[in-house]
Amino acid sequence: MSHPEDFAYPPARYHGTTGEVNATFRPADTPPDISSPGATTHYLATHASTGGEFGLYKVELGARSPGARTHFHRAMSESFYILSGELELYNGERWVTGRTGDFLHVPVGGLHAFRNVTDEPTSMLMLFSPGAPREEYFERVAEMAQRGGEELERFRVRHDSYFLEDLEPGQG
Repeated sequence: MSHPEDFAYPPARYHGTTGEVNATFRPADTPPDISSPGATTHYLATHASTGGEFGLYKVELGARSPGARTHFHRAMSESFYILSGELELYNGERWVTGRTGDFLHVPVGGLHAFRNVTDEPTSMLMLFSPGAPREEYFERVAEMAQRGGEELERFRVRHDSYFLEDLEPGQG
């Protein structure tokens, strides 16, 4: 049997004695922060609001949404939790079908991708840890994808997103 003294918690970061009133509440009916023809994104907890601890986003993908091609991150993990519908998830080895309640955690450096191949919308939570300023990425990725080329590659690298299609042999 384990006892509390056997657990290794991170060092304390709050050193007060009475606690603070500092919680943030976001009502469910808050409009999305980004809307496009194929998706909406809700900024539930950003790098700024969590002090860099994590970023949590609710993403709703329309039917037949291409999602993101195979990539990895060097500085953060990414996790997916399916709220509704189905989502194809690439776990670095093969495509798996994620359904309501399914979860995929991708450690730092792990190859992954996602897409909605169904005729129905899907909704998921995306968690990045530690938190990174992902908002600019979400807000500008469609524009940058249209520009393409080296400008798109630089944008992706600036946002810790290394897409296999951008890497030359030996760069990964």
